[in-house]
Amino acid sequence: MKRIFSLLLLLAAMPLASSADVLPGDVDGNGFVNIGDLTELIDLLLNNQTDVGLYPAADVDGNGAISIDDVTELIDVLLNTKYHEWVDLGLPSGTLWATCNVGAESPEEYGDYFAWGETEPKSVYDWSTYKWCNGSEFTLTKYCTYSSDGYNGFVDSKTELDPEDDAAYVNWGPSWRMPTVEQLAELCNNCTWTWTQRNGEDCEMVTGPNGNTLFLPAQGQRWNESLDYEGWKGFYWSRTLLNGSSRHARIIHFGNGWGSITNIGRCYGFPVRAVRVSQN
Repeated sequence: MKRIFSLLLLLAAMPLASSADVLPGDVDGNGFVNIGDLTELIDLLLNNQTDVGLYPAADVDGNGAISIDDVTELIDVLLNTKYHEWVDLGLPSGTLWATCNVGAESPEEYGDYFAWGETEPKSVYDWSTYKWCNGSEFTLTKYCTYSSDGYNGFVDSKTELDPEDDAAYVNWGPSWRMPTVEQLAELCNNCTWTWTQRNGEDCEMVTGPNGNTLFLPAQGQRWNESLDYEGWKGFYWSRTLLNGSSRHARIIHFGNGWGSITNIGRCYGFPVRAVRVSQN
């Protein structure tokens, strides 16, 4: 009990940020999941305020109802969310960047590779193994804005990943999200990029306006069963779909002292560098 109480005190001092529109567990609607939301959820239940339509974030377990089970789920989320370090680069948006990739333990490690909208690594990256299609790039089943790209003309007009399809959110907890394309572009436009090595690994050192740094390893890309461009190029997903083609998502790619925004097919395998938003 003493350990649990200490963890709750720690969590109260370390709010977990997210920019999702409706973040499960963000009961008070302030954009963060922390001990205050647990208090708010208990208060809703004590006052019999259990309308999911009015309080969608209180349905923490996603079963369509607000009950004591959601309290249990929220406690579990708070106690089991692993702490990950981040750096403040002094960016205009206040965005805080994780210091290592999802699946990595240090800044120079590659971590896991994900197809866009998938939350687990795999051995083969192509359209035949992609989760959100029926075997080809013209049979999309989610995140489709053009009927010509959708399975039997499917369209849902979604242009950003839902939390449950966000590799950062799913693997690291509700404090983290994959960056938007605007957040990636902010790195390109406001930071200095320097090609360097860290513990023997080629990487970019990204220096922010305040002088703080971020290391991005040149981990290459996965296509089919191969790893290409390792050691001389790096790539990271945004959570944003390309405007003009449902088959492509926006990415940042970088090399010898530069970083820029482009787009690529959603079935490729890239690492994820997560972000959280400052409480300004």
